[in-house]
Amino acid sequence: MAWTNYQLFLAGLMLTTGSLNTLSAKWADMFSAKGCHDDPEHAFAHPFVQAVGMFLGELSCLAVFYILICHDRRRPEPSMNAAQSFNPLVFFAPAMCDMTATSIMYVALNMTSASSFQMLRGAVIIFTGLLSVAFLGRRLAKSQWLGILTTIVGLVIVGLADFFSGHKDDTHKLSDIITGDLLIIMAQVIVSVQMVLEEKFVYKHDVHPLRAVGIEGFFGFVVLSLLLIPMYFIHVGNFSDNPRQVLEDALDAFCQIGHQPLILLALLGNTVSIAFFNFAGISVTKEISATTRMVLDSLRTLVIWIVSLALGWEQFHGLQVLGFLVLLVGTALYNGLHRPLLARIPCCAAMVHTEEEQDSPGEGEGGERERLLGDGRVQTGDES
Repeated sequence: MAWTNYQLFLAGLMLTTGSLNTLSAKWADMFSAKGCHDDPEHAFAHPFVQAVGMFLGELSCLAVFYILICHDRRRPEPSMNAAQSFNPLVFFAPAMCDMTATSIMYVALNMTSASSFQMLRGAVIIFTGLLSVAFLGRRLAKSQWLGILTTIVGLVIVGLADFFSGHKDDTHKLSDIITGDLLIIMAQVIVSVQMVLEEKFVYKHDVHPLRAVGIEGFFGFVVLSLLLIPMYFIHVGNFSDNPRQVLEDALDAFCQIGHQPLILLALLGNTVSIAFFNFAGISVTKEISATTRMVLDSLRTLVIWIVSLALGWEQFHGLQVLGFLVLLVGTALYNGLHRPLLARIPCCAAMVHTEEEQDSPGEGEGGERERLLGDGRVQTGDES
């Protein structure tokens, strides 16, 4: 069935804003400007300030939710429920995981390329799968185990590509690239914990996804904004690139923005793209399918990579192509995207049917369940 113009618009909006989210964050990292008190020009390295902006974008999803509620009430038969009974504090623990993982990933983005950053985030399916087996009692199908193993191979290939390109990279040191890659993978462990917590304590309340993203964004925004105060006094030495060598110097960030307004444009691009990406992604899941959303989410990795190469932000490396393809296969296997294809082959149809029966409720092509991830993405199954 052909897509309507509205569906095409939603797919394009999701792909565009999803790509802009990472690209705008990386663009901000590439600026240099003077700081406060006539500090010499230095790189804009303020990952925690960037994370606050990201949570502000998630928080704005609450406004979108209530706008949709008002629009829905004008219909003859309203379908949205704004009076859901739940304790907002159930979102606090997942929001803290979101805050920690997002902050770590923005630190890592300063150290590695945007394409590797996006590709390595695929590691989340490994840890989410293992944690769902350990703590949720889920049984993974053979194809999901194969998807996890394939993803591990893809991550190794991407890591090797970064290792070899690091010797020729004038932008990042090899040690920074390796550290950044490891931080990204470590952050995916925390994201996986977040997903398991949401599965165990949040989804039973049947909260609208935009409202859930907004509440988590509220907790993340408030807590991280408050944490910027002690971070201003925590000395971390050479680990930090700001002049005072503290964990985060928010005042220096604002001074740099004053000297270089384009930094503000990059930060606003990150905040606004998060809000629109959440809306577009949830709408794609509703209007088209969760499978389409996963495909578009994989395509944004390709878009980020192509744009980064075109802008000269990174150099082409053949191993990255192989790594991306292997990660794509791992994602497809884990999420069951291979099943519709195999179901058309007579000798494989019975195997696919058996595998679907082994899936627990909420998994597989027939009953995909939405999951919320740290950047506000709605995911299905157990994978990013």
